[in-house]
Amino acid sequence: MLGAPPLLLAAVSLGLGLLVFLLSLRRWGWAMLHIFCLEFMLQPIYNLVMGDTKEQRILRYVQQHAKRGDPQSVLDTIDTYSSQKEWAMHVGDKKGRIMDTVIQEYKPSLVLELGAYCGYSAVRMARLLKPGARLITMEMNPDFAAITQQMLSFAGLQDKVTILIGPSQDHIPQLKQQHGVDTLDMVFLDHWKDRYLPDTLLLEECGLLREGTVLLADNVIIPGAPEFLAYVRENKSFECTHYRSYLEYMNVEDGLEKAIYKGKGQA
Repeated sequence: MLGAPPLLLAAVSLGLGLLVFLLSLRRWGWAMLHIFCLEFMLQPIYNLVMGDTKEQRILRYVQQHAKRGDPQSVLDTIDTYSSQKEWAMHVGDKKGRIMDTVIQEYKPSLVLELGAYCGYSAVRMARLLKPGARLITMEMNPDFAAITQQMLSFAGLQDKVTILIGPSQDHIPQLKQQHGVDTLDMVFLDHWKDRYLPDTLLLEECGLLREGTVLLADNVIIPGAPEFLAYVRENKSFECTHYRSYLEYMNVEDGLEKAIYKGKGQA
């Protein structure tokens, strides 16, 4: 539209923006649009005014208000901040209690987490691991990884957790040779939702899943992971259980999906 009048360009831009808005509303509903406005419109302005990031503010609040060396105090403090001050994409206390139940039931010795963010779920899982068990967490954002490391250290759990920085698809094939992994007891998926299925397939391809490996996936309703859900629910190699819950710090329905690997090519 080279040489088009400014008014026409503005009208086209407005139309495209409205189309994106309507498509987003149809797919995700008001909850995700609310989060989108907070995260991508208001948050950058607030960060500019404050001179730091939300994640840095969460860490600082924990350091100022939580009890050092007490993982539960760290979790409670993060929940308080994220429910009362600034919404954040931690798994939260409601779905966190479901995670606790799964960890306590299966007692994994080796857990892989995909997506660390600020370390909330890493703290939540690591605090329940039995002696000698370990957690490997992968985080693509180096700033989030640094905050996760500080959060784990403050909680006194740094010796139980290894943080790998970079895309999950780069690290997963290296787990056996570079990190001494044979197979995984549990995988917690909480990164980009469109990576849930590709990374599940990659884990299987790399021989990292064994009979009984537990996959636990967050946010399978909002924002949703339909391809992943279709794959594990229709695949005889997985036995699935859905846990209804609520989106972190909001009264909006969400859920976790547990998929237990039964072995490749199960009848």
